Amino acid sequence: MKYTTLPNTNVKVSKICLGSMTWGNQNTEAEGHAQLDYAFEQGVNFIDTAELYPVPATAETQGRTSKIIGTWLQKTGNRDKIVLASKIAGPGDYTAHIRTNGFSPDAIKSAVDAELERLQTDYIDLYQLHWPERQTNTFGIRDYKHNPNDPWQDNFKEILETLDEIIKAGKIRHVGLSNEKAWGTMRYMEESNKHDLPRPITIQNAYSLLNRPFEGDMAEVAIRENIGLLAYSPLGFGVLSGKYIKGTAADNARLKLFPRFARYSSEQSTEATKQYLELAESNGLTLAQMALAFVNQQPFITSNIIGATNLEQLKENIDSINVELSAEVLEKINVIHAVIPNPAP
Repeated sequence: MKYTTLPNTNVKVSKICLGSMTWGNQNTEAEGHAQLDYAFEQGVNFIDTAELYPVPATAETQGRTSKIIGTWLQKTGNRDKIVLASKIAGPGDYTAHIRTNGFSPDAIKSAVDAELERLQTDYIDLYQLHWPERQTNTFGIRDYKHNPNDPWQDNFKEILETLDEIIKAGKIRHVGLSNEKAWGTMRYMEESNKHDLPRPITIQNAYSLLNRPFEGDMAEVAIRENIGLLAYSPLGFGVLSGKYIKGTAADNARLKLFPRFARYSSEQSTEATKQYLELAESNGLTLAQMALAFVNQQPFITSNIIGATNLEQLKENIDSINVELSAEVLEKINVIHAVIPNPAP
């Protein structure tokens, strides 16, 4: 395993982070524990969850993923060997079953307390805002279109003040962002600098061969402001494993169970995936290995969040840390990207 540190801290994390959003829906508690055991044995010390999980989010399943992690931590006694990240869900119809008061002080405080109980721990290493409260282009929306009727009011400072209070209470150690844009990230930095408030150290955004908008403004923000990317969906809901093109996807594969998750399934995405598959195989690699190694090698990456529904997938994904793409392969990836850029924003 390779390791980095969370920016502006001395917290060492594995370059591969174990994602967990299938546990409690596609995966049982026993399967989640088996994945945790295997990943830990391979040197993975970084686990990411969220109060929303598992996905798809429902009132009946909400919080199950974190409970599975909590029972594993209690069973193994590994809490002090693990860097644990979680998130408070952003507002919207998708999360109205959790709460309707957004990132208000009461919302953040109660969310942290409930998550600590589920995780059976007294602190969370990295606590993230799952997506912005304001209306902006996230989750597959390509361009920003301003809505003058957006009811959101600027509360960046209030959010950081609340998080500061929770840090001082010892319940969280560091804060991060997720699904955030350049403007929002810089506003948090501005308030942090101006008022000596907690500074976001990571940003968890989608990033893959099919989704590279982060390389625009956000890459510069990440490098110059030292805020590390935690890349999620590096395999594009499994599309970049090649299993859907090859027809080898299992019956419990994400897009078979939940075909409405079509972010990575457009005609352009499918064509790009076919070309990436051909490139990988012509260089003696699986598509998953090439796709994950591409993410691992980016200079703005702190950790690559991988997920799996079985141990065979998990092994291949973790083993990607040992793959180093040549300059020639990277150049050919960029040739495909130039012709079919960001088909799944």
